[in-house]
Amino acid sequence: MEINELVQKCGQWLRGTGPESDIVISSRARLARNLAEFPFVRRANSEERSQIIKSVRKKIEGIQQWNDVFFVRVDSLSELDRQFLVERQLMSLELAEGSGERGVAIHESERFSVMVNEEDHLRIQVMCSGLDVHEAWQQINVIDDTLQQQLNYAFHEQFGYLTACPTNVGTGLRISVMLHLPGLVVTREIEKVFRSLQKINVTVRGLYGEGSQFMGDFYQVSNQVTLGRSEEELVQTVSEVVPRIIEYERKARQFLLKESEQDLHDDVSRAYGILSTAKKISSEETLHYLSKVRMGVNLGLIRTVDIPTINRLFVQTQPAHLQKLCGHELSVSERNVERANYLQTHLKQT
Repeated sequence: MEINELVQKCGQWLRGTGPESDIVISSRARLARNLAEFPFVRRANSEERSQIIKSVRKKIEGIQQWNDVFFVRVDSLSELDRQFLVERQLMSLELAEGSGERGVAIHESERFSVMVNEEDHLRIQVMCSGLDVHEAWQQINVIDDTLQQQLNYAFHEQFGYLTACPTNVGTGLRISVMLHLPGLVVTREIEKVFRSLQKINVTVRGLYGEGSQFMGDFYQVSNQVTLGRSEEELVQTVSEVVPRIIEYERKARQFLLKESEQDLHDDVSRAYGILSTAKKISSEETLHYLSKVRMGVNLGLIRTVDIPTINRLFVQTQPAHLQKLCGHELSVSERNVERANYLQTHLKQT
């Protein structure tokens, strides 16, 4: 399988069918692991990085039950393909923008991926649709066990798994949930919610993780540290926090309906109208208006489009996806025109 074959497909995490999928887009489990025989990536020389990627790739391709996993050399990809995989949430910005030999193994259904030579030698991640952190943890635990049978992890009896960043030492586990929170944004309650999360060692990041911007009212909520906490405790922490955020968002949406339903209906209808008729539109505008429409669909204010379609449009209208769908690179102005055409075509089909 090749990257181009992913373009027309839709990853499992975009199905919009998981628990609490009106607010939760996806749940992700990520593990940081390093090989005992090599220094951390940032201290490894080019020869050591080359040995790491060759060793890991050979082991992954030798796992019989993983015949539906394909390996990609990120350092050999075009900038467009690297951006495509970031937009698809199959690899991080850090891996895309890094240097030296690096790669990523991807499950054909996009159920999981394994990044090689990012901040750590291995970054394993599993994504599930909706609020399903326990399932994400169970799946990644099996994947980790499979890899550990093939690779010698750096592990300390007292500190646990050794990682490049101190916040990952211990279990190396990061549990995160991507939420769509337009109600809290409109009612200006979002900052208050974020401040309360910081007090309980839960952090909030943008659409593409650490260092990325908040776009389209999407926020990733995850545990902040792993040292001294078991995997089950970390999963439980996020499992307890996210329902509270969901409750706040639902209350915010109901408040907007009760206090200003006509204004809200007008706002989401205008957003849908712009997406359906615009002759050119930027990716930032598209995320902004799709966010309003998604909330409108979930509140029953718009009945002409479904959530899976909106979820796909969030991704497929991003710059790299749009160019891959067109089959060639486009300038910014050309993308704005093509994006408008793409939105019109797919919104009219619903």
